[in-house]
Amino acid sequence: MSRPLGPDACRLLDGRNIAHLATLMPDGAPKVEPVWVQREGDLVLVATDARSIKATNTTGDPRVALSVTAADDPYDQLLIRGRVVEVRCDDEMVVLDRLAVRYLGRAFPRRRWSGRIVLVIEADIARAYRSPLSQHAPRRQP
Repeated sequence: MSRPLGPDACRLLDGRNIAHLATLMPDGAPKVEPVWVQREGDLVLVATDARSIKATNTTGDPRVALSVTAADDPYDQLLIRGRVVEVRCDDEMVVLDRLAVRYLGRAFPRRRWSGRIVLVIEADIARAYRSPLSQHAPRRQP
């Protein structure tokens, strides 16, 4: 059952925050890797190479988990469990370039790929919260 993303979830997904995407290997073992994310309404987009392990894993089992922490405060976090509901072609790198502009400040520098895709993730569970431990943690220096 799809969940709408609340304002804090949207804020974390719309920021320049690195996410960690967990997929399931064919033997059921989890695989986690950092990814750039973009929100499209209540959907989460992740651009990747069509031959990547995460793409292959989600073809076999669309269930995923995603965690996002605010770049300036790791106690400000979002946890999503959901599934890949669509795979879009991104050979023109439109989505990847949009992500790169947000995360790097310019278009994606590598232009040769075997095939680019976008994993479209729908959340079954989306929980954004700020851990109470944040009040005890030292503040990061700029």
